Amino acid sequence: MTPVATVEDVTDAEPPAYSFEAFYRAKIRAALRLAALLGADDPEDVAQESMTRVEPHLARLPNDAVRTAYLRRAVVNLTRDRWRRQQRATARHPNHPVSTPGAEEAAVLSEDHREVLAGLSRLAVRQREALVLKYWQELSEAEIARAMGVGQGTVKVHLFRGTRALAGYLKELQ
Repeated sequence: MTPVATVEDVTDAEPPAYSFEAFYRAKIRAALRLAALLGADDPEDVAQESMTRVEPHLARLPNDAVRTAYLRRAVVNLTRDRWRRQQRATARHPNHPVSTPGAEEAAVLSEDHREVLAGLSRLAVRQREALVLKYWQELSEAEIARAMGVGQGTVKVHLFRGTRALAGYLKELQ
């Protein structure tokens, strides 16, 4: 007869060991892609800094899904902070040159992709965040709300207005 596990055996079991290195390897590309789609001036730096900022907190989070959501929120917040800082700097120094994508990056993107990214860059920050999280990260409205730190109704408004503005921009191009 095989022994039956008791409640004490299950509750005393050690949770699987958390490894930041494994988490980093699994999530850095997604963080980089999210930062780029959100319009970060330096997506690699945003992804790296986000990982650095969340690392001390990840071990206490219960599972990988929660850790991923925490990282996603850090990328959104850091991208938003940098965008605000850039806007303030531009307001103070209007003749300061604005960074543009490099030749390699521009050559790789298809024409349609470039048009969509150009349209996204024209949207309000919150609208861009909502659209990127919905269509590129494939998050639900509830997950988007948590990542952006707003209510679901606000997410719906940003998605509606952002989609309408992006569609109008793309229609103008045709």
